[in-house]
Amino acid sequence: MKAVVVPIGSVEVVRAEFVKLNVLDRSRKIVVVDSLECRMAEIPILRDVSGFTVVGQSTPEFYRSTASLKEHLIGIIPDEIMRYVPSGWQLIGDVIITHIPAEIRNYRTEIAEKLLLMNPRCNCVVQDLGIKGPFREPEREIIIGDKTETIQKENGCLFKIDVMKLMFSKGNLAEKRRMSKLGKDDVVVDMFAGIGYFSIPLAVHGNPKKVYSIELNPVSYGYLLENIKLNHQEDVIEAINGNCKVVTPVGIADRVIMGYVGTTHEYLQQGISAIKKEGGTLHYHETTPECLVFDRPIKRIKDVAAILGRDVEIMGCYRIKKYSPGVWHVVVDAFIK
Repeated sequence: MKAVVVPIGSVEVVRAEFVKLNVLDRSRKIVVVDSLECRMAEIPILRDVSGFTVVGQSTPEFYRSTASLKEHLIGIIPDEIMRYVPSGWQLIGDVIITHIPAEIRNYRTEIAEKLLLMNPRCNCVVQDLGIKGPFREPEREIIIGDKTETIQKENGCLFKIDVMKLMFSKGNLAEKRRMSKLGKDDVVVDMFAGIGYFSIPLAVHGNPKKVYSIELNPVSYGYLLENIKLNHQEDVIEAINGNCKVVTPVGIADRVIMGYVGTTHEYLQQGISAIKKEGGTLHYHETTPECLVFDRPIKRIKDVAAILGRDVEIMGCYRIKKYSPGVWHVVVDAFIK
């Protein structure tokens, strides 16, 4: 992404010249930047321009396409099957992930080309075919492009991931931001850490004393290690590769995050045991039917705590998102005494 940097007072004159030369990149916005001398502006260009110093634009800003994907595909896909064109897709870094129904799969290349036109910062389009295996690994195929390893920016943090090997959890952003504000001077145990969804923002923004991040999947663990380095948190986060039932440390934590849903309750004994004797906070996630929305997770926490001889004070209950019809993803904050 190339740009020319000029004083902000010269923007209109230079922009008009670039329009005449047909080198202005109309897909990107003019970005104002502050320098030590004065305010400057980056004018996006398509190619080098004689007489101007060209720089690589590190944080380009794009105009959003006003036409929908269906409108882009008029005259390409027959009207009678246009209803199968996807209305949504996921952007992970510079990769687009979409699901193309079988009825229009013969047009997947044309669909991918239009998606890249609508999202000019992206350079790869991947077809999502579902999830497989105990680690919920994605089944995907590349439609256009070849670089599926990318970096997703979220909440001021960087997450490297290969979208062909791992799912990226873009949901729960509000909960991730809430957690990133907690943990000052705490020792934190993050069970089921993945590539660092909770550990990284908590370490970057929350100023904890120490974070132990536990992940079983060797691929996720590899990217967790990379993301710790990418965000310069080597002195704060210690990554542990293993099963939480076996490797979760005992009696050291001021705060424990159990951010996985599915069989999380089966690990409550380890989560509660990780909390130090003086007490600490448990953040317990679960998928729960509407009729049991907070009663079931609270009961599970109290039942396991009683077995371990611990008392529980419920501090807060939060609905994160609808998981499926009639089922909620919730989190319960409990102080374990």
